[in-house]
Amino acid sequence: MAAWLALIFCHRSVWRRAQVEQSSPLTRLHRTATIIAMACGMVCALASLAFANDVQLANSQMVLTVRSRDGTYEIRAKGSALSVVEAIVAAQIDHAWIKSTDYPNREISESEFEDALGSGHQITVVFTGLPSRIDLHYVLRLYDKLPFGDIQVQVQNRASATVNVQRIRVLEAVGKPIVNLGGEENSDRVLSDSFGENRPNLKIYDLGQLPEGQHRAVGSQLIYNRESKQSLFVGALTTNRFLTVATLQTNGAQSNPRATTYTIESTGTTEIQSRSLFPDAPSEEDRIELSLPVAPGARLHSERLMFAVGDDYHAQLEAYGAAIRKLYSARVGSSNLMGWWSWTAWYREINEGNILTNARWLAQHLREAGYEFFHIDSGYEYAPGEFMTPNASRFPRGMRPLTQDLSRLGLKVGIWTAPFYVGEHAWVAEHHKEWLVRNARGAPLRIMRKTIAQEGQDIFVLDTTHPGAQEYLRETYHTLVREWCVRYIKLDFMDSTAIEGYYHRPHTTALEAQRIGLRIIREAVGDDVLLDKDGSTMLNPVGIVDEGRISQDIAHAFSDTRASATAIAARYYMNRNFFVSDPDAFNISRQVNKKDIQRPLTLSEAQASIVLAAISGGMFEIGDDLPTLASEPDRLALVTNPDLLQLVKLGRAFKPLDLMTYQAEDELPSIFVLQEDSRQWILAVFNWTEQPRTHSLRLAELGVPKSQQLELRDALDHDAPGNDRPILFDDEAITLNDQPPHSVRLIKIIDASKPAAPPTITAHVPTDAKVRQDLTFSARPADDGVPALAYHWDYGDGIQADGQAVSHTYTLAGTYAVKLVVDGVDGISYDKSFSIVVDGLQEIGPPRRYFEPGTRREYP
Repeated sequence: MAAWLALIFCHRSVWRRAQVEQSSPLTRLHRTATIIAMACGMVCALASLAFANDVQLANSQMVLTVRSRDGTYEIRAKGSALSVVEAIVAAQIDHAWIKSTDYPNREISESEFEDALGSGHQITVVFTGLPSRIDLHYVLRLYDKLPFGDIQVQVQNRASATVNVQRIRVLEAVGKPIVNLGGEENSDRVLSDSFGENRPNLKIYDLGQLPEGQHRAVGSQLIYNRESKQSLFVGALTTNRFLTVATLQTNGAQSNPRATTYTIESTGTTEIQSRSLFPDAPSEEDRIELSLPVAPGARLHSERLMFAVGDDYHAQLEAYGAAIRKLYSARVGSSNLMGWWSWTAWYREINEGNILTNARWLAQHLREAGYEFFHIDSGYEYAPGEFMTPNASRFPRGMRPLTQDLSRLGLKVGIWTAPFYVGEHAWVAEHHKEWLVRNARGAPLRIMRKTIAQEGQDIFVLDTTHPGAQEYLRETYHTLVREWCVRYIKLDFMDSTAIEGYYHRPHTTALEAQRIGLRIIREAVGDDVLLDKDGSTMLNPVGIVDEGRISQDIAHAFSDTRASATAIAARYYMNRNFFVSDPDAFNISRQVNKKDIQRPLTLSEAQASIVLAAISGGMFEIGDDLPTLASEPDRLALVTNPDLLQLVKLGRAFKPLDLMTYQAEDELPSIFVLQEDSRQWILAVFNWTEQPRTHSLRLAELGVPKSQQLELRDALDHDAPGNDRPILFDDEAITLNDQPPHSVRLIKIIDASKPAAPPTITAHVPTDAKVRQDLTFSARPADDGVPALAYHWDYGDGIQADGQAVSHTYTLAGTYAVKLVVDGVDGISYDKSFSIVVDGLQEIGPPRRYFEPGTRREYP
């Protein structure tokens, strides 16, 4: 204050002297300049005073600031004076918006925190003083050693009556421009994740490309400026009750687009389930707005939102994936599932005959190559939601004898289900309507009309909070696993059934109900059965499922392969972070079905389909009728291509190098690379277009160091069209000239100056044991060594097994030589033998036994 008063006094003194003194024009000009300079100094001082109580956090990547004048927060990159986003928070309470800037009082404090991800510093801002006595709080956090921060908003009811909250807004941008990445806004490109993997099908748009001007994202959103190379990433870290929806609205102009608003909210699924977005969405009478009560003295939290800014959007995505894996203890340890599925081979026209034909072919010709799962998709069930009852006209013996036949062939049975999706002719709908989610009139809430549903009947939603419905779920999945021998279960239509409504347990949100149901299913099937989320938000099933669909359905058409490519590219970071990715099955035969276009796939298009599945790093399923595929040897050879099988066993997703920087002529991301180990890389380049394309790729951008001994080879069939074109290569770049339309090039790059090596393995093998003792054998590769592909154990008693961790019991005393062979990506195996002494001393006297009839167990 003293400095401010002194400035004012000095300013007034100079002004008075300027008025009373007679002087030359030059003197007067000098005095005028002096006055202006002092006025500027006063403004700066006032600004300094105004911002003196601002609170700031910083780490190596970004700076966060909370303004004392109004409680707004600012996010900017470290070392930059540019504010990427300036924002306020808000909540919709009893259908009226309350914004943080409406409050007369605010309290700002700083503290430290530590959670499952690490430690850092946080700013807590509390807004009070409105007559409604509804307070807003937010906590803005920045990790010390992680390249991101997060924010969470809280509504606190200090009034004497209950209020109802519809939405909580964790970000409402108020700066100009709305999002400032340091380049022209027409250089912004936006990746918005979708409600389900294909609701809508994921695409990347330039800022002004959408006619309606709205970039809406569910779960996460990435905004990248191609001029400045800077990006802003936001992603939900939690999914406890709400859906996280980001909406970037533009002025609708294509030539000179400008973002006009940007909001991120914790909300219900209703606005996503609207007919303006999806033709199969519920009608108006079945659309229920989420409205959660907050009692006097109670609080309601938004979901946590992660944010990151900087010049490496790949790192932002990968950091988000790693955070989700840790927060949710994601189930990502299983080997990649390889097998066959029935959907694109036969769609709903499956029957016992064509199922058994394909199963026998798979077992006889491809099981030894690793294709051991046999997945029966939709079409076997009597009615949607009644999966224990098969369609008797198609499966007259029932499913149990059939699945037993499949098991005897050495195959692992997979089955399709839609766990919360109930058709009007299902047993639950006919006998227990009280087990269904209700609309405002108390009637079962209809999510799909029979004229739209593929099953030709109205579809309702199972209420997973109802005890009767919960027991029905348990019985269903017990039957699939214990009686049908199912080892893999697909869980479909979870986006359609994630619906806000009236549940048996009051005030349950759609996402809460979904996780309740998923946990019941997981408990019913046990930990060793694989669950695959299909038709669902990306985040909500994490930690419960093992696999997760990341793209739309693929069929026998290049257009379907192309349409799924952007989603597989954009969600690459989810593989083995959220779950093991499910890219859908690949189709490579000339088969044409009623649901497909009438032109068969060319060989180049077939290659694009199978390579796209392989670069996902996840599941690998054949989607063709196998006898049809067998009639075309050049296509059949693709499913046993050693380089493709190595990629599948390695289980790593390729990095889409041009995810946000693809050329306009390429139309979508086209360049993918994977470093397999320190000496070899594999490059996939697609041409999705109708014209030949040429790409010149610098070794530096591929992550390949310069070497005089780089060797390049085509990993696909050299006789295929386009593969006969040479790969041009010099010390700086790899050039692929005139790549034909609808094709892929898969290039293996090996640095021969580095010798091939086996994996470095740490094995845990017992040295001694007892007869009949259950033993565990395991092996672990070094993180910085050659990656391992497969583990083969020989116990020395005539029995072998495969797997990273296995168990065995010896029945005869003796000394055994246990051998472990681990395949590596360099083609050289780790091979070592261990000795184990098994003591066969017999017990003296008959053992004492204890029987527990209720559990039918016997204990020594």
